[in-house]
Amino acid sequence: MISLAAKRRAVNAVASALMFAATCVGLFFLAWILWTTLRFGIAAMHWDLFLKDTPAPGDGGYGLRNAFVGSVILMCIALLIGVPVGLMAGTWLAEYGGRSRRARLVRFVNDIMLSAPSIEIGLFTYAVMVDPLGHFSAFSGGVALAILMVPIIVRTTDEMLRLVGAEMREAAIALGAPMWKVVTNITWKAARAGILTGILISLARISGETAPLLFTALNNQYYSTSLARPIANLPVVIFQFAMSPYDNWQQMAWAGAFIAITFILLLSVTSRLILQKSVKRP
Repeated sequence: MISLAAKRRAVNAVASALMFAATCVGLFFLAWILWTTLRFGIAAMHWDLFLKDTPAPGDGGYGLRNAFVGSVILMCIALLIGVPVGLMAGTWLAEYGGRSRRARLVRFVNDIMLSAPSIEIGLFTYAVMVDPLGHFSAFSGGVALAILMVPIIVRTTDEMLRLVGAEMREAAIALGAPMWKVVTNITWKAARAGILTGILISLARISGETAPLLFTALNNQYYSTSLARPIANLPVVIFQFAMSPYDNWQQMAWAGAFIAITFILLLSVTSRLILQKSVKRP
Protein backbone atom coordinates (compact mmCIF):
# COMPACT_ATOMS: atom_id res chain seq x y z
CA MET A 1 0.00 0.00 0.00
CA ILE A 2 1.18 3.48 -0.87
CA SER A 3 1.33 5.74 2.14
CA LEU A 4 -0.63 8.98 2.35
CA ALA A 5 2.61 10.97 2.46
CA ALA A 6 3.84 9.30 -0.75
CA LYS A 7 0.54 10.12 -2.51
CA ARG A 8 0.80 13.74 -1.44
CA ARG A 9 4.38 13.95 -2.68
CA ALA A 10 3.36 12.43 -6.02
CA VAL A 11 0.42 14.83 -6.42
CA ASN A 12 2.65 17.76 -5.47
CA ALA A 13 5.28 16.69 -8.03
CA VAL A 14 2.68 16.38 -10.81
CA ALA A 15 1.08 19.72 -9.94
CA SER A 16 4.50 21.43 -9.82
CA ALA A 17 5.45 19.92 -13.19
CA LEU A 18 2.18 21.09 -14.78
CA MET A 19 2.57 24.61 -13.38
CA PHE A 20 6.17 24.77 -14.61
CA ALA A 21 5.09 23.58 -18.07
CA ALA A 22 2.29 26.18 -18.20
CA THR A 23 4.76 28.89 -17.18
CA CYS A 24 7.18 27.82 -19.91
CA VAL A 25 4.41 27.87 -22.54
CA GLY A 26 3.32 31.37 -21.51
CA LEU A 27 6.89 32.68 -21.47
CA PHE A 28 7.58 31.09 -24.86
CA PHE A 29 4.71 32.92 -26.58
CA LEU A 30 5.55 36.15 -24.74
CA ALA A 31 9.16 35.95 -25.88
CA TRP A 32 8.00 35.12 -29.41
CA ILE A 33 5.74 38.18 -29.55
CA LEU A 34 8.43 40.46 -28.12
CA TRP A 35 11.12 39.14 -30.45
CA THR A 36 8.90 39.49 -33.54
CA THR A 37 7.94 43.05 -32.60
CA LEU A 38 11.56 43.89 -31.81
CA ARG A 39 12.88 42.42 -35.07
CA PHE A 40 10.41 44.15 -37.37
CA GLY A 41 9.98 47.29 -35.25
CA ILE A 42 13.64 48.27 -35.03
CA ALA A 43 14.10 47.70 -38.76
CA ALA A 44 11.23 50.12 -39.45
CA MET A 45 12.41 52.89 -37.12
CA HIS A 46 13.09 56.23 -38.82
CA TRP A 47 13.40 59.83 -37.64
CA ASP A 48 10.57 60.85 -39.95
CA LEU A 49 8.18 58.88 -37.74
CA PHE A 50 8.50 61.62 -35.12
CA LEU A 51 8.74 64.58 -37.50
CA LYS A 52 6.07 63.97 -40.15
CA ASP A 53 2.37 63.12 -40.19
CA THR A 54 0.92 59.90 -41.56
CA PRO A 55 1.17 59.78 -45.37
CA ALA A 56 -1.83 59.42 -47.66
CA PRO A 57 -2.68 55.99 -49.13
CA GLY A 58 -0.24 55.10 -51.89
CA ASP A 59 2.23 57.85 -51.00
CA GLY A 60 5.70 56.88 -49.88
CA GLY A 61 7.42 58.10 -46.78
CA TYR A 62 6.99 57.69 -43.07
CA GLY A 63 5.32 59.69 -40.35
CA LEU A 64 3.46 59.12 -37.08
CA ARG A 65 3.76 62.55 -35.47
CA ASN A 66 0.01 63.22 -35.46
CA ALA A 67 -0.63 59.78 -33.92
CA PHE A 68 1.90 60.37 -31.14
CA VAL A 69 0.49 63.79 -30.32
CA GLY A 70 -3.07 62.47 -30.39
CA SER A 71 -2.22 59.57 -28.07
CA VAL A 72 -0.60 61.95 -25.59
CA ILE A 73 -3.69 64.18 -25.63
CA LEU A 74 -6.00 61.22 -25.08
CA MET A 75 -3.92 59.91 -22.18
CA CYS A 76 -3.79 63.37 -20.59
CA ILE A 77 -7.60 63.63 -20.75
CA ALA A 78 -7.90 60.15 -19.25
CA LEU A 79 -5.50 61.05 -16.44
CA LEU A 80 -7.28 64.31 -15.64
CA ILE A 81 -10.61 62.49 -15.35
CA GLY A 82 -9.65 59.04 -14.12
CA VAL A 83 -7.09 59.84 -11.42
CA PRO A 84 -9.28 62.17 -9.27
CA VAL A 85 -12.33 59.91 -9.59
CA GLY A 86 -10.42 56.72 -8.86
CA LEU A 87 -8.44 58.27 -6.00
CA MET A 88 -11.51 59.70 -4.29
CA ALA A 89 -13.54 56.52 -4.72
CA GLY A 90 -10.72 54.34 -3.40
CA THR A 91 -10.21 56.71 -0.46
CA TRP A 92 -13.91 56.57 0.44
CA LEU A 93 -13.85 52.77 0.36
CA ALA A 94 -10.80 52.51 2.62
CA GLU A 95 -11.38 55.40 5.02
CA TYR A 96 -15.16 55.81 5.22
CA GLY A 97 -16.89 52.82 3.64
CA GLY A 98 -14.99 50.11 5.48
CA ARG A 99 -16.94 46.85 5.44
CA SER A 100 -20.37 48.40 5.14
CA ARG A 101 -22.95 47.06 2.71
CA ARG A 102 -22.54 50.03 0.37
CA ALA A 103 -18.76 49.60 0.32
CA ARG A 104 -19.08 45.90 -0.48
CA LEU A 105 -21.47 46.74 -3.31
CA VAL A 106 -19.05 49.33 -4.72
CA ARG A 107 -16.15 46.87 -4.54
CA PHE A 108 -18.26 44.23 -6.29
CA VAL A 109 -19.20 46.60 -9.12
CA ASN A 110 -15.59 47.76 -9.37
CA ASP A 111 -14.41 44.15 -9.73
CA ILE A 112 -16.89 43.68 -12.56
CA MET A 113 -15.59 46.82 -14.25
CA LEU A 114 -12.03 45.51 -13.94
CA SER A 115 -12.87 42.52 -16.13
CA ALA A 116 -15.25 44.30 -18.52
CA PRO A 117 -14.18 44.07 -22.18
CA SER A 118 -12.84 47.37 -23.45
CA ILE A 119 -15.05 47.24 -26.53
CA GLU A 120 -18.11 47.45 -24.27
CA ILE A 121 -16.70 50.60 -22.70
CA GLY A 122 -16.27 52.00 -26.19
CA LEU A 123 -19.87 51.16 -27.11
CA PHE A 124 -21.14 52.72 -23.88
CA THR A 125 -19.20 55.95 -24.51
CA TYR A 126 -20.42 55.98 -28.11
CA ALA A 127 -24.03 55.71 -26.92
CA VAL A 128 -23.82 58.45 -24.27
CA MET A 129 -21.43 60.89 -25.95
CA VAL A 130 -20.70 60.30 -29.63
CA ASP A 131 -24.23 59.53 -30.81
CA PRO A 132 -25.93 62.47 -29.01
CA LEU A 133 -23.25 64.91 -30.23
CA GLY A 134 -23.36 63.52 -33.75
CA HIS A 135 -19.61 63.20 -34.27
CA PHE A 136 -16.46 61.51 -32.96
CA SER A 137 -14.14 63.53 -30.75
CA ALA A 138 -10.91 63.39 -28.80
CA PHE A 139 -12.75 64.18 -25.57
CA SER A 140 -15.05 61.16 -25.89
CA GLY A 141 -11.99 59.00 -26.52
CA GLY A 142 -10.35 60.33 -23.37
CA VAL A 143 -13.53 59.64 -21.39
CA ALA A 144 -13.59 56.03 -22.62
CA LEU A 145 -9.96 55.55 -21.56
CA ALA A 146 -10.69 57.19 -18.19
CA ILE A 147 -13.49 54.69 -17.56
CA LEU A 148 -10.95 51.90 -18.12
CA MET A 149 -8.50 53.55 -15.71
CA VAL A 150 -10.88 54.17 -12.82
CA PRO A 151 -11.40 50.55 -11.61
CA ILE A 152 -7.64 49.93 -11.47
CA ILE A 153 -6.97 53.11 -9.50
CA VAL A 154 -9.92 52.43 -7.17
CA ARG A 155 -8.72 48.92 -6.37
CA THR A 156 -5.10 49.99 -5.87
CA THR A 157 -5.97 53.00 -3.72
CA ASP A 158 -8.35 50.96 -1.59
CA GLU A 159 -5.81 48.19 -1.00
CA MET A 160 -2.88 50.52 -0.34
CA LEU A 161 -4.78 52.69 2.14
CA ARG A 162 -6.04 49.65 4.04
CA LEU A 163 -2.42 48.57 4.49
CA VAL A 164 -1.67 51.76 6.43
CA GLY A 165 -1.59 51.00 10.15
CA ALA A 166 -4.59 52.08 12.21
CA GLU A 167 -2.26 53.49 14.87
CA MET A 168 -1.22 56.28 12.49
CA ARG A 169 -4.84 57.38 12.06
CA GLU A 170 -5.54 57.08 15.79
CA ALA A 171 -2.49 59.16 16.69
CA ALA A 172 -3.50 61.95 14.32
CA ILE A 173 -7.12 61.93 15.51
CA ALA A 174 -5.95 61.96 19.13
CA LEU A 175 -4.05 65.17 18.39
CA GLY A 176 -7.29 66.76 17.18
CA ALA A 177 -6.76 66.51 13.40
CA PRO A 178 -9.99 66.33 11.36
CA MET A 179 -10.53 63.24 9.24
CA TRP A 180 -9.92 65.01 5.92
CA LYS A 181 -6.53 66.17 7.17
CA VAL A 182 -5.70 62.67 8.45
CA VAL A 183 -6.39 61.35 4.95
CA THR A 184 -4.47 64.00 3.01
CA ASN A 185 -1.50 64.40 5.38
CA ILE A 186 -1.13 60.90 6.84
CA THR A 187 -2.66 58.02 4.91
CA TRP A 188 -2.14 59.41 1.39
CA LYS A 189 1.51 60.12 2.16
CA ALA A 190 2.03 56.68 3.68
CA ALA A 191 0.47 54.95 0.65
CA ARG A 192 1.67 57.33 -2.08
CA ALA A 193 4.10 54.83 -3.64
CA GLY A 194 1.41 52.17 -4.03
CA ILE A 195 -1.14 54.67 -5.32
CA LEU A 196 1.35 56.03 -7.87
CA THR A 197 2.10 52.47 -8.95
CA GLY A 198 -1.60 51.87 -9.58
CA ILE A 199 -1.84 55.03 -11.66
CA LEU A 200 1.15 53.98 -13.78
CA ILE A 201 -0.31 50.49 -14.26
CA SER A 202 -3.64 51.96 -15.35
CA LEU A 203 -1.81 54.25 -17.78
CA ALA A 204 0.00 51.25 -19.23
CA ARG A 205 -3.36 49.48 -19.49
CA ILE A 206 -4.96 52.17 -21.65
CA SER A 207 -1.93 53.06 -23.78
CA GLY A 208 -2.52 50.18 -26.17
CA GLU A 209 -6.32 50.12 -26.24
CA THR A 210 -7.79 50.21 -29.73
CA ALA A 211 -11.43 49.10 -29.50
CA PRO A 212 -12.73 52.01 -27.35
CA LEU A 213 -11.04 54.56 -29.62
CA LEU A 214 -12.62 53.10 -32.76
CA PHE A 215 -16.03 54.07 -31.32
CA THR A 216 -15.03 57.43 -29.84
CA ALA A 217 -11.94 59.25 -31.14
CA LEU A 218 -11.82 57.30 -34.43
CA ASN A 219 -8.77 58.61 -36.31
CA ASN A 220 -7.47 61.58 -38.27
CA GLN A 221 -4.93 61.51 -41.05
CA TYR A 222 -3.96 65.12 -40.35
CA TYR A 223 -2.36 66.83 -37.39
CA SER A 224 -5.04 68.03 -34.97
CA THR A 225 -5.25 69.01 -31.32
CA SER A 226 -8.96 69.84 -31.23
CA LEU A 227 -10.83 68.02 -28.46
CA ALA A 228 -14.14 68.33 -30.31
CA ARG A 229 -13.05 66.52 -33.48
CA PRO A 230 -11.66 63.09 -34.39
CA ILE A 231 -8.00 62.79 -33.52
CA ALA A 232 -5.17 60.55 -34.65
CA ASN A 233 -3.91 58.00 -32.13
CA LEU A 234 -1.26 55.30 -32.21
CA PRO A 235 -3.37 52.18 -31.46
CA VAL A 236 -5.89 52.85 -34.24
CA VAL A 237 -3.12 53.80 -36.69
CA ILE A 238 -1.35 50.51 -35.95
CA PHE A 239 -4.63 48.63 -36.43
CA GLN A 240 -5.34 50.28 -39.80
CA PHE A 241 -1.79 50.27 -41.15
CA ALA A 242 -1.14 46.63 -40.24
CA MET A 243 -4.01 45.52 -42.51
CA SER A 244 -3.16 47.84 -45.38
CA PRO A 245 -1.65 46.67 -48.70
CA TYR A 246 1.08 49.34 -48.62
CA ASP A 247 4.57 48.31 -47.51
CA ASN A 248 5.43 51.63 -45.88
CA TRP A 249 2.20 51.56 -43.87
CA GLN A 250 2.96 48.04 -42.66
CA GLN A 251 6.45 49.11 -41.62
CA MET A 252 5.04 52.08 -39.73
CA ALA A 253 2.65 49.71 -37.96
CA TRP A 254 5.60 47.60 -36.77
CA ALA A 255 7.46 50.72 -35.67
CA GLY A 256 4.41 52.01 -33.81
CA ALA A 257 3.93 48.65 -32.10
CA PHE A 258 7.56 48.63 -31.02
CA ILE A 259 7.28 52.15 -29.58
CA ALA A 260 4.04 51.27 -27.77
CA ILE A 261 5.53 48.12 -26.22
CA THR A 262 8.64 50.04 -25.17
CA PHE A 263 6.45 52.70 -23.51
CA ILE A 264 4.41 50.07 -21.65
CA LEU A 265 7.59 48.27 -20.57
CA LEU A 266 9.06 51.50 -19.20
CA LEU A 267 5.87 52.22 -17.25
CA SER A 268 5.83 48.69 -15.82
CA VAL A 269 9.50 48.83 -14.79
CA THR A 270 9.01 52.28 -13.25
CA SER A 271 6.03 51.11 -11.22
CA ARG A 272 7.98 48.08 -10.00
CA LEU A 273 10.94 50.23 -8.95
CA ILE A 274 8.71 52.69 -7.09
CA LEU A 275 6.92 49.91 -5.23
CA GLN A 276 10.17 48.09 -4.44
CA LYS A 277 11.75 51.28 -3.12
CA SER A 278 8.76 51.94 -0.88
CA VAL A 279 8.91 48.39 0.52
CA LYS A 280 12.61 48.69 1.35
CA ARG A 281 12.16 52.09 2.99
CA PRO A 282 12.41 51.73 6.79
